[in-house]
Amino acid sequence: MSSNDDQKATSVDRYITRDVDSCQLDSHPRDSSSSGTNNGASSSRVSREQREEAMMGKEGRGKGSASAGNHHGLSSTTTNPRRQVSGIPERVLDAPGLIDDYYLNLTDWSVDNILAIALGESVYLWNAETGNVSQLCALQEEGCYVASVKFSSDGHYLALGTSEGAVHIYDIDEARLLRKMLGRVSRVSSLSWSGTILSAGALDGSIWNHDVQAARHKAAELLGHRAEVCGLAWKPHFDDPLTPSSPQGLLASGANDNLVNVWDARNTNEPRMTKNNHRAAVKAIAWCPWQANMLATGGGTSDKMVHFWNVNTSSRLQSLETRSQVTSIVFNPYAREFLTTHGLPDMHFSIHSFPGLQLVADVPKAHDTRILHSAISPDGCIVVTASSDENLKFWRVFENKRAKTPLNPVFGKAYPNPLSSKDTNQQDNNLFRASFELR
Repeated sequence: MSSNDDQKATSVDRYITRDVDSCQLDSHPRDSSSSGTNNGASSSRVSREQREEAMMGKEGRGKGSASAGNHHGLSSTTTNPRRQVSGIPERVLDAPGLIDDYYLNLTDWSVDNILAIALGESVYLWNAETGNVSQLCALQEEGCYVASVKFSSDGHYLALGTSEGAVHIYDIDEARLLRKMLGRVSRVSSLSWSGTILSAGALDGSIWNHDVQAARHKAAELLGHRAEVCGLAWKPHFDDPLTPSSPQGLLASGANDNLVNVWDARNTNEPRMTKNNHRAAVKAIAWCPWQANMLATGGGTSDKMVHFWNVNTSSRLQSLETRSQVTSIVFNPYAREFLTTHGLPDMHFSIHSFPGLQLVADVPKAHDTRILHSAISPDGCIVVTASSDENLKFWRVFENKRAKTPLNPVFGKAYPNPLSSKDTNQQDNNLFRASFELR
């Protein structure tokens, strides 16, 4: 896209000023002629009535439910008797209309203990402390759906990318749209924050760095992929969860061209590191919180590999062959372990040690269909998995002992139990109903 087109787009959208309170809702309509690749997502557009009927007709299963696990044959396999991971989730929430698309990124968990989930054209927020659910927004353009969501490091803002190429930013505290950033027509399937810079990866293989405080928001365009960018992650500050990534930091990207790129914010003309070891799309990307400059990446169905990289030396440290499509990687902040979620054919998640790569635990058939997304709770103990079986499942996989200093100081602070409930009777009776109601 030419610079003129970008300037034209920015002339009609509002922007986040340094005084956030002065921002107003952007009511400018989208150009209906622009479109992204739908991949059948229009079939996932579910009416309010259909969603309500689905949620009323299906109960979530708590860990006290006999049907949980037994129905799916769930079990926990461990190689270390001191590490037990239950094959039964602690909570299950319904997510009707979750799009079955490997390349999207539809869940995120904020430092304020708020879980965001995109269901078709709508985004919902679940407060893990109170159990309250609210609909943040619903896209109005016909056939448009949410392709990615990402919280800012302080949890106050949520960015979402759409199938039409727009990026929206919401104030979570006020449930208010602050800005629409336009200028591209290719769907935005991955997002990552670094301070006031919001990076957005798209179907056309490009990555745009948006400066959310600038009227002309497009700060840079990173051209290092030839296919959809489905994995994107700035290296965070692990010593303080509220400190944004350094503007001189590193951005890792993975795409459907099987490439892994690492970008230096000081030079966006070309990647600092490029690796082509994967034989399928690279969606799973995670920075290690307890080993400096280590990046983990996971490949799709034709690859099934997890590679660990030293980004300083551009060398491969370790590799793990798995038995399924790798959809996400989550590091344990309290021990030298990592969790991987998987799609076809086994729909499981596993925990391995590092650097030995010994299997610590495995939960087979964690979902009826492939696991597409995951997110970790702010206390570092719970991982939620989302699947095209339209369920969100919460698993207690990591241990936080108060007397133990976490390897990642971001975690282990005075967060309440992410799955706590204000209604103890509801908890005792395992009445964990579907929470993504339209209100």
